[in-house]
Parts: sequence; structure tokens; C-alpha cells
Amino acid sequence: QVQLVESGGGSAQSGGSLRLSCAASGFPFSAYCMGWFRQVPGKLREGLATIANPGITNYADSVKGRFTISRENAKNTLYLQIDSLKPDESAQYYCAAIREMRDCSADSLSYGRMSYWGLGTLVTISS
Repeated sequence: QVQLVESGGGSAQSGGSLRLSCAASGFPFSAYCMGWFRQVPGKLREGLATIANPGITNYADSVKGRFTISRENAKNTLYLQIDSLKPDESAQYYCAAIREMRDCSADSLSYGRMSYWGLGTLVTISS
């Protein structure tokens, strides 16, 4: 069955960095647009970044220049490098797969247009 398993979350200082990973299985990873979104309880989902295959990327304005999305198709793995963390970026971070390439954008993730998603990894930022 389809599985998306995020890892790499944890605690970090404001201004610090984290690298999140997402191991995918059960679907043709290289044929899907992949992305990351985050959510805080009681707040709206926020799409962060997507990457098509080959590596065409799209970022939300709020993370451009600080977040870098990448994928390694041979390992069915998605990454998110997060730099210059801000205190208000504490959230559950989720990996997602989008079947339709026309929906491959951070905005699509904000609107919930994904086919599969994982359980998330918690990121806690302290100031």
C-alpha cells in the first residue's frame, strides 16, 4: 500500500537548520509531483514547496530563499532543507504526492489537491 514516512523533525533554535526526509513506497514515485506542507492545529494548511520530475520546483513566497526541496528518485525519497528557521514556523510538516502535474505547486498543497500524504514530522523552533 502507499506509504509516505517523514523524518528529521525535532527541536531547533531560531535561525538554525533542519533537513526533513520522506521515504515513499507503494506508488510510482518518479511519476508524481512531490511536495511539503505544514499545519499548526487550528490554523490553515500551508503549502511550502513542490518538485516535479525533472526537478522543476515551486515555493511559497514565505519560504523562498530559505527552504530547498529536492528528490532522489533512485531511493524514492524526498527532502526539504530548511534554513534560517523562524520561531513561528513550529508545525507538523507533511510530505505529499500529487498525481496531476498541472497541480504541481505549493498553492495546490494549500488547497488540499494531493493524492497521498504522510503522518508528518513535528518541528519545534525555540527563540
